[in-house]
Amino acid sequence: MEVLYEDNHLIAVNKRCGEIVQSDTTGDKPLEQSVREYLKRKYDKPGEVFLGVAHRVDRPVSGVVVFARTSKALVRLNQMFRERNVRKTYWAVVRECPPKESDTPVHYIERNMKKNRSFAYLEERAGSQKAALHYRHLASSDRYHLLEIHPETGRHHQIRCQLSAIGCPIRGDLKYGYPRSNPGGGIHLHALRICFRHPVRDEEVTITAPLPDDLLWKNFAGMVNG
Repeated sequence: MEVLYEDNHLIAVNKRCGEIVQSDTTGDKPLEQSVREYLKRKYDKPGEVFLGVAHRVDRPVSGVVVFARTSKALVRLNQMFRERNVRKTYWAVVRECPPKESDTPVHYIERNMKKNRSFAYLEERAGSQKAALHYRHLASSDRYHLLEIHPETGRHHQIRCQLSAIGCPIRGDLKYGYPRSNPGGGIHLHALRICFRHPVRDEEVTITAPLPDDLLWKNFAGMVNG
């Protein structure tokens, strides 16, 4: 487990593709439990360790996940997420170049619980929720394109669903229209960075998650940072 940030109130880790943040029907060990065990060992804590989940990252997605170590921090983090005072940056690899170099598409997303997927529409429908994100085209290789994404809302599978709706499904994302899966079942969507005011101390916190150890990610990182 790669710890990215830790203090008395918060802990952030770099989630790997395939890990679940919280328990689900699969019965697989969640990241939440791994973090609890890490804190219990490190601080030799007796009894149950408090850990609050303030947000989630989809199972096939990698990147930064922030947990609260105190109830005060959890309440304030939850409020920041509700009020959209948390700034998130994602990188996505897609095969089709988006229609514009940068844009802010708006859709109305309808979640299908039975299929565990969402559907995006250009017009509002009963039960749908407005979803918006901003994307920017960062780089291109011979076959793929790298997008930087800033979600403005936090809907179910929002980035995956909206990129698919504009003709740019994420590499490996079979559920949202990519023709082939990635080895291991992950997709090329990475929660790169999260920024917010510390829930207890009055200071800005920025946490960045290193990219997965993957040749395609490394190539694009070299293009952008080189």
